[in-house]
Amino acid sequence: MRVTITSRIFAPEPAAAAYRLSALATALADAGHEVTVLTTRTPAALGRAEAARVRGSGRVRVRRAPVLRDAAGQVRGYVPYLSFDVPLFFRLLFAPRADRIVTEPPPTTGFVVRLAAALRRTPYVYYAADVWSDAAESTGAPRPVVRFVRWLERRALRGAAEVIAVTDGVAERVRELGGHDRVALVPNGVDTEIFTPDGPRLSGPPTAVYAGTTSEWQGADVFVRAMPAVLAAIPDARLVFVGQGSARAELERLASGLAREAIEFRDPVPAAEAATALRSARVGLVSLQPGIGYDFAVPTKLFAAAACGTPVLFAGTGASVAVIESGGIGRAVDHDVADVAGALMAALASEPSPLERRRTAEWVRQHASIAATGAKAALIVERAQ
Repeated sequence: MRVTITSRIFAPEPAAAAYRLSALATALADAGHEVTVLTTRTPAALGRAEAARVRGSGRVRVRRAPVLRDAAGQVRGYVPYLSFDVPLFFRLLFAPRADRIVTEPPPTTGFVVRLAAALRRTPYVYYAADVWSDAAESTGAPRPVVRFVRWLERRALRGAAEVIAVTDGVAERVRELGGHDRVALVPNGVDTEIFTPDGPRLSGPPTAVYAGTTSEWQGADVFVRAMPAVLAAIPDARLVFVGQGSARAELERLASGLAREAIEFRDPVPAAEAATALRSARVGLVSLQPGIGYDFAVPTKLFAAAACGTPVLFAGTGASVAVIESGGIGRAVDHDVADVAGALMAALASEPSPLERRRTAEWVRQHASIAATGAKAALIVERAQ
């Protein structure tokens, strides 16, 4: 079977979408299928060597095309999305015919794939990591924008032969918007061969690491606001952000006024470097702004930290709390500055023991390995009609 995967982001870019689609591509190739990925050129910050390593895969062909990126190197915003989506329509239309197409949000891409798939009479699978129209509404986007995004998203979902949802909450919402029950649950996972307690570690002061996207709806500012209280108790404590996101500029501005010397911002790095940062930390940080429609989410950064043996501190409510408590892989507190400060102090006060790190990492290996989730997603792609 010939499978085409379309996404504006793919390995080696350090993002949940890139990880899960890479795992899916690998699982399909391992099952004997021909896989072609239509994606974008990697940002310059990742380096040509990393991009070449992925392109050189003999089992998965990765076809990259130019795209508009913002100043931070991300494909974010409607014009950058269209700079990928419009050429994608013709790439699909004139490429050798695939037996299946797999696509990711944004809904503009899903809509373009639906059009091209209809013309080529090819079933497609929509990999729904979240619900973009709900996210747009929760962040205060203008009503006409929300209505248009929802219109696109409904059509992308309704035309899909199968929809893969990453949480129960997403699955429920997708059924409502798509108007069908062709929805399968495949939770996010993490690469437990890269994110592992074994490997390089950096020495230094007690550090908390937030590794991944910083968007407004994640509310990572709560960690920045907590740092003055933390520093009063642990003067050499450090907070490190690794990655980009729409909220980064505001986080940097806030940090400069509260704890300039104790908070560091690093650009996105390959997964192995992110793993080193997490492995070297005493706690990995994850947050979700409560009450704006994302309580159902379980961010992949939660599993990435725990897979490195680093306990997680989650600020927020919802599904992530249940995951952390069931696995015993960290602590969840309210999205409140005082609560977060107290939990940070406790986490930074002492280094997790080797036994604790092993146990935390083993739980992720058993319950959230991306190899297992990739294989499960591959079965859904195979059965799509």
